[in-house]
Amino acid sequence: MTWSIIAKDDLTGQIGIAVATRFFAVGARVPFIVAGRGGIATQALVNPYYGIDGATLLRDGRHPLEIVEHLTAADPGRESRQLHILDRDGQIAAHTGRDCIDWCGHLQGDGFSIAGNMLAGAQVLDETAKAYLASGHLPFAQRLIAALKAGEAAGGDKRGKQSAALLIHGSEEWAELDLRVDDHADPLAELERLENVSRRHWAVFRQFMPTRDNPAGITDRATIDAGIAAALANQT
Repeated sequence: MTWSIIAKDDLTGQIGIAVATRFFAVGARVPFIVAGRGGIATQALVNPYYGIDGATLLRDGRHPLEIVEHLTAADPGRESRQLHILDRDGQIAAHTGRDCIDWCGHLQGDGFSIAGNMLAGAQVLDETAKAYLASGHLPFAQRLIAALKAGEAAGGDKRGKQSAALLIHGSEEWAELDLRVDDHADPLAELERLENVSRRHWAVFRQFMPTRDNPAGITDRATIDAGIAAALANQT
């Protein structure tokens, strides 16, 4: 019912997941990222514990193949699940159960993994990959959205469209970007709009937030207001 891309940005080291589907609130169930470790997408008949338990195994430094084997071995419903993982070193593993609905499958490249089920055909993943590779000039978030838009143009989820999400982590445990379109007639267009808004507002503010190295962050409101004003002036 879904297709997703997990990727690592070589320039920033960020790990991101973009996902779209004909189902409600896909961002609440499919994408999981462990900062500095890797990303997991659990889909088809979703098992949330693939993300929850898989994240723990990623933190422990386990190889994606080992994680997939561990998670699926413990799940009697594994033949109805789809799962793919990319770690910080670019290592990838995936599982598509034999009961997942066609078209279903997995594709991987240098620094990215794409998987989907209940799709219009294999071309959905192929075009997603082509667009991702061709849009390296774009900022990471926009590149991930462009990839999904190409997959949608190739047929996407064969039932239609309803929700989409984009999750990106850098070095901190909190997300650098977490956008969700839970129910929309054109979710990827709405996701693209939200990403544009985030660059004008959230991306400016997040530089003042606490980090592990600077637990207080910036709390002086005059400094924050001046920084935001300067950034907004540069955007116009």
